[in-house]
Amino acid sequence: MQDMNLRSKRHKKKRRRSENGILVGSIVLCLVTLTAITITLIMVFRYRSIQMENTVVMNELEAVRMDETVTYTQGEVDAMIASAVTETTDRTTQEVRSEILNKMKELMLTGDGALSMLRYFYPDEIVVVDAGEYHFFPISDDLAHHTYDLSKFIKDGNEVMSYYDNGQWISRKGIDVSKYQEEIDWELVAGDGVEYAFIRLGIRGYTKGEILEDENFKDNIKGALRNDVGVGVYFFTQAVSVEEAEEEAQFVLDALEPYPIDYPVVIDVEAVSNTNARTKDLTKEERTAFCIAFCEKIKAAGYTPMIYGNMKTFMLMLDLPQLEAYDKWVAFYEEPMYYPYAFKIWQYTDKGKVAGIEGDVDLNISFEEPED
Repeated sequence: MQDMNLRSKRHKKKRRRSENGILVGSIVLCLVTLTAITITLIMVFRYRSIQMENTVVMNELEAVRMDETVTYTQGEVDAMIASAVTETTDRTTQEVRSEILNKMKELMLTGDGALSMLRYFYPDEIVVVDAGEYHFFPISDDLAHHTYDLSKFIKDGNEVMSYYDNGQWISRKGIDVSKYQEEIDWELVAGDGVEYAFIRLGIRGYTKGEILEDENFKDNIKGALRNDVGVGVYFFTQAVSVEEAEEEAQFVLDALEPYPIDYPVVIDVEAVSNTNARTKDLTKEERTAFCIAFCEKIKAAGYTPMIYGNMKTFMLMLDLPQLEAYDKWVAFYEEPMYYPYAFKIWQYTDKGKVAGIEGDVDLNISFEEPED
């Protein structure tokens, strides 16, 4: 009997721990939801031009946003939220609160997260999140903007995107491939309407820094050319000096010598998450200088250079004003396209399906005619 009582007491303790765990989890979930809601509430005030009874919060936010580019840590955002909610709870009109809450509800019902909400409420800035920090970049009129009508990018039933204008489909369907697509049946690829392919030519290792040719480069470029698929190439850079960037460019030029390509030669600029990456401490100025060195060497050899990257690449890792002379290839997997500046190619998914390729493949849309 004593053993049974002891087991009963233990069972009750375990049950109380379980109930406490559920309670704590519920509280955490509520706090997360409240944080998302209050963040959005604060962000709306500056750019939605809604009349408010008092502008105290806007003045406070403006005071900390004196720099051209502002970065907030999660702790700073939490402090701003706490202060602003206190200041505005009794000052905001019922109409404003209703409009904000209705828009928040709409965004949340469609599954949009905090980043999407921030981008909606800050239409005149580019918002990028990285490593738990939110970065705000005022959209510059000094940089060329793209002129595409985003409503004219249309996907078919197979999730293939085209651009429809003046009663015509005027875009080109492309892919990019590497050894990770393994053996490719290029005849089937061509038969599936693929007009061009960017083929990974090589990489520089991110720890030791050795330059390696992609294992499938030769098979892929030969197969694409044999089936009249337009060809461009890209190189994944990990250069840590101008000399290394030029070395990478020369490696690309030597490898291309036997092949006639009619699309650009691309430098792939992406962050590597590995803590031992040799490029992890490079500055924006250094990466930009290396990018220019690569592109200029490619250009001098008679090819068209191009820069590939994502939002982090172009907003956090490179200095865009110095790179206006070069075409851009942007990876962004949401719709509509968020990047406001000029670009020639949009990589809109990494989950595409194409005949002749097992598994997923990146799909791209462009408007470029191949070079003669």
